[in-house]
Amino acid sequence: MLVRDGFPGQRLRVLSAPTVEMALRSPLTERLLVTDAGYFPHAAAHGRIRRHGARETIVIVCVAGRGRIKLDNTLHDVGPGEVAVILPEVPHMYMADEADPWSIWWLHVTGSDVEEFTQLIRHPGGGPTVRLRDSHRAIACIERVIDALEIDDTHATLYEASGAAWQLMAYIAADVQRGKKTLATDSIRLVQDYLRANLASSLGVPELARMASLSTSHFSALFRAATGMTVTEYLKRLRSARARELLITTSATIAEVAERVGYSDAFYFSRQFRAINSISPREFRRRHLDNSQPTIPGYQRPK
Repeated sequence: MLVRDGFPGQRLRVLSAPTVEMALRSPLTERLLVTDAGYFPHAAAHGRIRRHGARETIVIVCVAGRGRIKLDNTLHDVGPGEVAVILPEVPHMYMADEADPWSIWWLHVTGSDVEEFTQLIRHPGGGPTVRLRDSHRAIACIERVIDALEIDDTHATLYEASGAAWQLMAYIAADVQRGKKTLATDSIRLVQDYLRANLASSLGVPELARMASLSTSHFSALFRAATGMTVTEYLKRLRSARARELLITTSATIAEVAERVGYSDAFYFSRQFRAINSISPREFRRRHLDNSQPTIPGYQRPK
């Protein structure tokens, strides 16, 4: 017989129906609301059968042991470091492994943002499980949800729980979008790290491909898949981000900022900056510093 809850050391919070209805009318929580959340350690005989599915999206993070989820008459194994996402109104069954029962952190979420997250997390035709690079980050988010809901169910608490759940869904989606951990994607991250640390790098795509131990064409395709842009565009955006920081936090001239982010020609730098930010570097600085009140002795507003 499957057991729904009641495990030693468990944590469990469920919102009342009136609270859920109220929260879904609030602009802040109607986008993503946690209705149920819990932690079930070593959940022997745990399981649920929902012949008509749940109203909400279910997120289960397995931290130890094993379990199984049945969708469309197909069983999917769930193990440590994996997250399972079950869509609303989809008939399903899940259960802990008899010999090695799972320990899980879980929550139910609903709201207008949830569908977009699940589309990013679950590939069409794919199973419900995803392996996380760092399940501790996901656990920390769910723990913050439960910590909040254990206080009360006031507006402030629901805002806090929703924020932590939004961070959880965003982390899982980002992890999936970055792709599964492989030698090739590790090589792409190596190049990304290099570019972030060497904004003035003059290495071209062939040299970066050799750094990644990949052919030029394969490297270019993998880089675009990982970042959504070419190497050139990626480097431009890194340089622009650093330039924005320098324009706000230093008194360096435009030419000095250009040189520090890898441009020998200040005019060309300004053109590239405007292309990304729709504003010149000088105007960007002016808008961000017009209302500042410097208190540092000897400080002079940059021109």
